[in-house]
Parts: sequence; C-alpha cells; structure tokens
Amino acid sequence: METETKTETGSTKKLQDELVESAHRIWLAGLGALAAAEQEGAKVFNRLVDRGKDMETKGKQQYEEARSRAESAWSGMGEKMDEKLTAALHRLGVPTREEIRDLTQKVEELNAKIEQLRPRVTPATPTTPVTPVDPTKVTV
Repeated sequence: METETKTETGSTKKLQDELVESAHRIWLAGLGALAAAEQEGAKVFNRLVDRGKDMETKGKQQYEEARSRAESAWSGMGEKMDEKLTAALHRLGVPTREEIRDLTQKVEELNAKIEQLRPRVTPATPTTPVTPVDPTKVTV
C-alpha cells in the first residue's frame, strides 16, 4: 500500500508541476503579447493615422465634387424653371416687371403733361354771401 501511495503522490506532484509550468508559460505569453503590442502599437497607430489622413483627403475631394455637381444641376434647373414660369405668365398676359416699370413711367409723363395743359385759374374772392330768397315771399 505504501508503494501505491507514493505512486499516487508522485503522479499528483507531477500533474501539479505541469499545471504550474503551463500557467507560467501562459503568463509569459501574455507578457510577450503586451511587449509586442507596446512595440508594434505605436507603429500601428501611426499607420492608422496616415490612413485616416488619406481617407479624410479623399472624402473632402469627393464631397467637393458632389457639391459642385449638385450646385450646377440646381442652377441649371433653376434657370429652366424661371424660363418656364416666365413663358407661362406671358401666355396668361401678365406683364413683366420691366413692362410695368415702362407703363408707370409713361403714366407719370402723361400726368405731367396734363398738369401743364390745365388752365391756371385763381379762385375768386368770395363776396358777401347771397342768401336764398323764399319764392313765396317775393312781391312783384
């Protein structure tokens, strides 16, 4: 029995040693990963920053191109809309701003000419007021 106990104790001890060794190796692997991350981390970070700058530049260029295309499309659409609206208003007989301005100027000129042609009459000075006479009281 004593031999069995020594064998069991020996195998248990061996198993414990293997577990301790395995845990120690895992610990060392973690430390190695941390050291590699520290060393490579700065390089990776700098590469990511450079890539981010490139993406930002490309994004700004794409944004400017899209904005420029949208502005030119909107401008063209606005001009076409103005033309269509003006044509529709003309068909309905609505005068343009310029036509209204011309007509207003002509009316002002005509009013000025009318004022020049009016006789300049000064109002008469009032005399003693005439009182109306009652026709029933008139004697002939």
